[in-house]
Amino acid sequence: MARGWESKDVESQVEANKTEKSPNEKKQKTQEQLNKDRERQGLELSKKHILADLETAKHPNHRKSLEAALEHLNAKIESLK
Repeated sequence: MARGWESKDVESQVEANKTEKSPNEKKQKTQEQLNKDRERQGLELSKKHILADLETAKHPNHRKSLEAALEHLNAKIESLK
C-alpha cells in the first residue's frame, strides 16, 4: 500500500462510523426495552430446553407438565412483543 493511502482509509472509516451512529438514524433502546429483550431471550432459551425435554419425555404426566410449561412460556413471550 502506498504511503498516505492508509491514513485516508482510516479517515473514511471514521467518517462512515460517524454517519452510522447519527441519532436520527439509530435510536438507542431505552432501559425498559433492553430489559424486555433480555427477558424474552431468557424465555426463548427456556422454551428450547422444554422442547428438547418434550422430545425425549416418555411418561404422560411429565409430558403434560412440559406442555403446560410450554404454553405458559409462549403466552409470556407473546405479552413481551
